[in-house]
Amino acid sequence: MHTDINAADLAALLPLTAADAVELLNPMDAAAAASILERLPFAQAVGILEQPELTDASAIVSALPEDLAGRLLEAIPDDRAADVLGALEPDVGARLIRRIGAASRSSIEALLAYAPGTAGSIMTTEYVAVPSTFTVGATLEHVRRVERTRETIYAIYLLAPGSGRLVQVVTLRRLIMGDPLAPVLSLAASTAPVTVGPLVSREDAARLIRRHDLLALPVVDAAQHILGIVTVDDVIDALIAEQTEDVHKFGGLAALERPYMQISFLGMIRKRAGWLCALFLSEMLTASAMQTFSDELSRAVVLTLFIPLIMSSGGNSGSQATSLLIRSLALNEIRLRDWWRVAARELPTGVVLGAILGVIGIVRISAWQELGLFDYGPHWVLIAATVGASLVGIVTFGSLAGSMLPFALKALRFDPASASAPFVATLVDVTGLVIYFSIALIFLRGTLL
Repeated sequence: MHTDINAADLAALLPLTAADAVELLNPMDAAAAASILERLPFAQAVGILEQPELTDASAIVSALPEDLAGRLLEAIPDDRAADVLGALEPDVGARLIRRIGAASRSSIEALLAYAPGTAGSIMTTEYVAVPSTFTVGATLEHVRRVERTRETIYAIYLLAPGSGRLVQVVTLRRLIMGDPLAPVLSLAASTAPVTVGPLVSREDAARLIRRHDLLALPVVDAAQHILGIVTVDDVIDALIAEQTEDVHKFGGLAALERPYMQISFLGMIRKRAGWLCALFLSEMLTASAMQTFSDELSRAVVLTLFIPLIMSSGGNSGSQATSLLIRSLALNEIRLRDWWRVAARELPTGVVLGAILGVIGIVRISAWQELGLFDYGPHWVLIAATVGASLVGIVTFGSLAGSMLPFALKALRFDPASASAPFVATLVDVTGLVIYFSIALIFLRGTLL
C-alpha cells in the first residue's frame, strides 16, 4: 500500500480491543483504514474485520493487497466473510474468493447462495457437532480440540451416526455438569430440538430464538441435516439493520446503508430527493382540493383559519395508527386476516379521539370569542360546531386509513414500512379537506355559505 498514514493513529490502535479500534477506523476513508489494517498484527486485524460494526468493511478489504485480503477473509468467521464478499463488486469478490482455502470457500459460497434477509444468509457454519453415541467425556474432549476454529459454542449438536441427521441439542452448561462416562444423549431435553429452514426470514428466526430463550438456532434442510446455526448476536445485528431501514422509511426517505456522517452530499440528495418529490406531487392533490372549494373559501374566509388544525389532527391520528400496525405486523402480533378486527377497533377509537379533540376545538373557539381575543362573526357557534364535527370525522378517517394502509401494502407484497407517516399524512390531508368543507356546507348553508 502506498497510502500515507498517521503513525499516531496506528499507535493508538495497537492497545485497543477490536470494538474500540472499529470506533477509530469508521470515520476514516477506506484507503486509510486499509493502510492501518495492513500494518497491524494479523490477529488484531482479523478481530477488527470480523466486527459487524465496521461499516466500510467491503471497501476496506477491496483496498487491501489481494493476498492479505484473502488470508483475512479465510481467518474470520465464514458468515462474516460472506457478508463482506457479498457487498463487493462481483469481479472483485470473485478474485478474492479464489484466494480462500477450499473448505472455507465452499462454505462461503453456500452462504452467498441464500437470499438476503433469510436465516441461511446470516447463519454460521462454524458449530460443534458430534455423533449421538458419544459420551460426555468424549464430547468435552472434542470441544477442546475444535474450539479455536469455532465462532461460538453455545450448544453441541448431536447427529445420528451414518445419516448425519440432527437428533438432539445439548447446551454447553449441561455438558460441563454431566458425568464424563454418561452418554451425551442423556443430557438432552426430551422434546425435539427447535430448528428452522434456511429460507425462513431472519425475523421469524429471531422470534423463535426469543420465544424459546435460545442462544443459537440450528438451520436444517428437509432431511434434518444441519446446515449451520443462527446465533443470537447475528440476529441482533440483522434486526438492528432491518429496524434502521424501517425507521428511515417511516421518515419518507430511502434507507441509508452507511452511518449519516459517512454519506456523501450527492448520496444524501439521491436518498431524499426522490421521496421528497413524490410527497410534493402528492401534496398537490391538497391544492387541487382547496381549488375545488375556492368559492366557499371566498365567502367564508374564517374557515381557512382552521385548515392547518384540521389537517394536522387527521395526519397525526393516521400516523399513530400506522406506526402501531406496522410494528404489530412485524412482530406477528396480528396477521392479514385480522384486518377486520383492527378496523372494528380503530373505528370507535377514532370517533372517541376525534370527539376529544372536537370538544377542545369548540372550547377554544368559544373562549377566544367570549374573551374578545378574536371575533369569528355572528355565526361563531356554527363555526365551532363545524370545527368540532370535522375533527370527529377527520380523526376517525385518519385512524381507519392509517391502520388499513399497512394491511393493503402487505397484501400487495410491499413492505408495510412504506406506509410511512408522510404518505399517510398526505392521504389524510386531501381527504380531510373534503370532509371539512362538506361538513361546513351542512352547518353553514344559508348563513356564511
